[in-house]
Amino acid sequence: MNEVFSFGSYYPGESPLHKCDARTKLVLGFVFLLAALCARDFAGLAVIAVFVGFLYAVSRIPFGKAMRSLAPLMAIALICALLNLFVDQSGETLFKWGIIEISTGSVRSCLFIGCRIILMMMGMSLITMTTTTLDLTAAFERLLGPLERFGVPAHELGMIMGIALRFMPQFATELVDVYHAQISRGAALDGSPVKGLRMLSSVTIPLFASVFRHAEVLSSAMDARCYHGEAGRTRLHPLHYSVYDAYALAAFAVLAAGVIAANMLL
Repeated sequence: MNEVFSFGSYYPGESPLHKCDARTKLVLGFVFLLAALCARDFAGLAVIAVFVGFLYAVSRIPFGKAMRSLAPLMAIALICALLNLFVDQSGETLFKWGIIEISTGSVRSCLFIGCRIILMMMGMSLITMTTTTLDLTAAFERLLGPLERFGVPAHELGMIMGIALRFMPQFATELVDVYHAQISRGAALDGSPVKGLRMLSSVTIPLFASVFRHAEVLSSAMDARCYHGEAGRTRLHPLHYSVYDAYALAAFAVLAAGVIAANMLL
């Protein structure tokens, strides 16, 4: 399963990052995204890169595992980077053909956006790679708890997120299984793009049938176990803060200071 969809798949461990509270990771993950978006130049991205490398070293996650987890989403970074290649036309013109123009500014913007997105994906994948799905669901629910007084269904939203995190790898695996099964039956899915689009229904229809089947089975299982929402539910391992959360806060304070310094001084 993880060979097909490994982005953010949980990697068991006893590192300080694994021992941080899931609520701390979610909040600091949002802070990390803000810091990456506030970086104005490659100097700021260099600070982000050093920090991400430090986190991976602390989490003791193998470099190969991290790269395999990012591989399925590299296309997103590539597409976003290439789009910026034709947007920013500042600087000296390097290539021009009709309305297409590539300049030094567009190349710089392309590389900058690509590096930023990759670093953001690497940093955020650490949250799910060091936290179980149950803890992430509970943390998300606890963070939304204060909004319940305004009618926000915190428990239901947390449950939806947990189900999505649990079944996304399974659906990705089933997509590959259906694809290979249709290929073995003679479906022309490897031809031209137009022909591939025509044959797309031979993959999507069985996949959606499987999705609805899983949803029905899950609904029946919840009814059989008398699921009635949050009322009366307890946790075997409740969330709690520790000294590792204080270390994480200090580390992210250093990150924020480093990005601000890079923006102001370089």
